[in-house]
Amino acid sequence: MTISLDRLLDWFNELQRVYGENKAYLTELDAAIGDADHGINMDRGFTAVKNELREHRPADTASALKSAAMVLIRTVGGAAGPLYGTFFLRASAARPNVDEISAADLIEMFQAGVEGVIQRGKAEPNDKTMVDALNPALEAMRKALENGGGLVDTLRAGMEAAEQGMKDTIPLIARKGRASYLGERSVGHQDPGATSSYLLFKAAYEVWGKE
Repeated sequence: MTISLDRLLDWFNELQRVYGENKAYLTELDAAIGDADHGINMDRGFTAVKNELREHRPADTASALKSAAMVLIRTVGGAAGPLYGTFFLRASAARPNVDEISAADLIEMFQAGVEGVIQRGKAEPNDKTMVDALNPALEAMRKALENGGGLVDTLRAGMEAAEQGMKDTIPLIARKGRASYLGERSVGHQDPGATSSYLLFKAAYEVWGKE
């Protein structure tokens, strides 16, 4: 099973729906330790992505990812725009000539995306950021593929690991971003960036992993 351009566009449509549906929840999480705008920003950004991809259909999967990246960087405020924009931009460059994305291709693309996020945000594991969901998801996907799993298996593994990584941010002290200003007062709160990253993997599984 592979991911075609149409199925990639389905994912972006699902991301728009999911972030719209969870706008208030993500904003509530961000209100506790950040600027109270993460949900609003994600909803705005992915609504703009959906509109762009609908009005200007990309020629291939790499173009779709790059278009999404440019829209997010242009329209999303705070850290989310540059970080998610970097994720999709690096992913687009990792496998630029692939028409049908395989499980191995997807892992390579996500690997490039996560590396871009780490370089851009200067975050490390356990800093209480989106990296704490992205890194475990990527490692779980790679392990699932190495164990003979196909696309569905790798997507499920990524989603489950991202969810656990998201939950594991709750007891952490934030060391990056606005939340780091709170020091120990950030303990007990789930990181909004890790939560939106989990939702990204969950949407991928919902769209690509259930056929």
